[in-house]
Amino acid sequence: MNHKLSSKLILALDVDSLSKAKYFISTLYPYIKIFKVGLQLFTACGPKVIDFVSQKGGEVFLDLKLFDIPNTVAQAVRQAVRLKVKMLTLHISGGSEMLKAAVAAAKDEAAKIKVKPPLLIGVTVLTSQKAEPGEILKLANAGLDCGLDGVVCSARETAFLKTSIKRKFIIVTPGIRPGGASADDQKRTATAAEALESGSDFLVIGRPILQAPDPLKALKEL
Repeated sequence: MNHKLSSKLILALDVDSLSKAKYFISTLYPYIKIFKVGLQLFTACGPKVIDFVSQKGGEVFLDLKLFDIPNTVAQAVRQAVRLKVKMLTLHISGGSEMLKAAVAAAKDEAAKIKVKPPLLIGVTVLTSQKAEPGEILKLANAGLDCGLDGVVCSARETAFLKTSIKRKFIIVTPGIRPGGASADDQKRTATAAEALESGSDFLVIGRPILQAPDPLKALKEL
């Protein structure tokens, strides 16, 4: 498998149990090295799945899309730092006070326990929703102004953001589908090649791998 693509791929572990998550992690690591733990799986088994990924040698993208009062989000970010996750999502629409509190908490906690702080990634508009490029640009700039490391956006907005924003930042693109595959409930999807060409740094893929009879074969065909 292409090493360049392998280092950019994130598998969305959108499953309902630790045993299912372990199956996909064990089957696909090290072809995939980063695994996304979202609301469903984290609610089902909590930090146990993060521990399992770490034991395998992989990294975790903790996708909880934090959105609450600044102190609550800051304390949640501290816990994520202690779990040593690679990336963590927050809703940019939570406002500048919330985002700045999250950034400060991540740096402070990481320094305390001597670990690298997670990349803080802002959610602009969910890929299940329609959005105007200008709206996404405004949210992206607001998040980066507060110290976020990057944003989540579809491949359709990636090139626009990369040319419009004159600073270094990370783009995480969900909704990756093989050519001709169903978009499911995603409104803005793309193939891996399209996303890479447009400038995405990390690509999130879930159902095309999770629902395949042979997940590893499906990954290699991606």
